[in-house]
Amino acid sequence: MTDPRIPVTEDELHAYVDDELPAERRGDVETWLSAHPDDAERVRSWREMAETLHARYDSVADEPVPQRLSIDRLAREPRKWMYGAIAATLLAFIAGGGTGWLARGVATSPSTFQNFTVDALDAHRLYVVEVRHPVEVPGSERTHLQQWLTKRCGWDVRAPELGATGLKLVGGRLLPGPTGPASFLMYESASGERFTIYTAKSEAEAAQMRYSAQGNESALFWADRGVAYVVSGVGDRSRLTQIAQSVYDQMEKAGG
Repeated sequence: MTDPRIPVTEDELHAYVDDELPAERRGDVETWLSAHPDDAERVRSWREMAETLHARYDSVADEPVPQRLSIDRLAREPRKWMYGAIAATLLAFIAGGGTGWLARGVATSPSTFQNFTVDALDAHRLYVVEVRHPVEVPGSERTHLQQWLTKRCGWDVRAPELGATGLKLVGGRLLPGPTGPASFLMYESASGERFTIYTAKSEAEAAQMRYSAQGNESALFWADRGVAYVVSGVGDRSRLTQIAQSVYDQMEKAGG
């Protein structure tokens, strides 16, 4: 038996929203919510967010986890790539427009672009559908998140401020990348729109901005100072470019 006088925790509220709360505790939570309007409003907003995410991403929620994202790959030797199938699935071209950030650097090899972009889009699809556990470290711990990923990845990982584009940092996690660890940051708009930033070491010291689309998702890739960046999301290319521009500008100002 549970004691209804025990305060309801935030984990229990999340479990209630996700229908994962033990049946014997549901009545206690509902009694708590009726007496605590602030918590009731949080639960309502979480449910709305969950409904938005399910409507937007349910088509990919049940896809199997790609083998390339298995965490044990962090301890393995860098993989040898297979190119043909990847190349057939990507629409890739150098983004034009004449702006300096798009034209900077030299052209990267198709395989490098494809490998990073496929991994980034796979990670994006895997985690944007999560309501309770989209990240390992929440955005409220930005300093710790940056320090942890920097230590594990081996370069200065920064979580850019994207408030000007209407996005708030959800948090981040560590992932296996093409040549070692990769950092993964997730951002979210007030309407539940999610974008992610995937970064990993690159053999290309610098590479031009390139665009790719797979189904409903699209990505912008570039490399600078030996680190590759991929910004992924659902939406039109201009929106993705706006976000990637902001990321690039902040990384450039910070020195990479």
